[in-house]
Amino acid sequence: MTRLVALTGNIGSGKSYVSTLFARIGVPVFYSDTEAKKMYYNDDIRNTLTQRYGNGIYLDDGTINKPFLSKLIFGDRHEAVFIESLLYPALNRHFMQWAQGQGTIYVVYESAIIFEKHMDSLFDAIVTVAADEATRLRRVMLRDDCDEDSVRHRMRTQWSDAFKTEHSDYVIIHNHDNEDEYLESQVIDIHNQLCNRYKAYEPSNESQE
Repeated sequence: MTRLVALTGNIGSGKSYVSTLFARIGVPVFYSDTEAKKMYYNDDIRNTLTQRYGNGIYLDDGTINKPFLSKLIFGDRHEAVFIESLLYPALNRHFMQWAQGQGTIYVVYESAIIFEKHMDSLFDAIVTVAADEATRLRRVMLRDDCDEDSVRHRMRTQWSDAFKTEHSDYVIIHNHDNEDEYLESQVIDIHNQLCNRYKAYEPSNESQE
């Protein structure tokens, strides 16, 4: 049985980079943001959105109309909730099918909003990547070429590092850039713990004979 492990972390924590380290050692990683965008092209979701918002929700080439969608999501909380109610169940079904097809001891589901969307109960373990606020602020300002106020506004939409680390099974500290060796050692340590933890639940060959 493939176990489900969530990898989360607040903006600027370096979560996305950590996910590449898991992938590098052979762990299948499900990138939820990328996969969620694909859900807009699911036939049922496309039909529902078109019926509700008209053909303008998609462009002539069939792709989602991003400005139209952004105005809906950020301009009307009711509509944002409706769209999420379409996307997330479909995304979760897709993830479950994907996970069971991997054939590994565990897989990683990368998402910044595991706790905010109350998805934590779906997973066998949760790994949080944490960094101090000043470090996260600096990283995002540099990465997105934006000012401090806009970053802090985005930070306020996420739950605190303190809450996430307290409610996680494993925590990866990523306060310093250019310390790949230290970061990799944390990932490998957690990987080994997860493998040992879940191998203990697997029936041995002898018990199956």
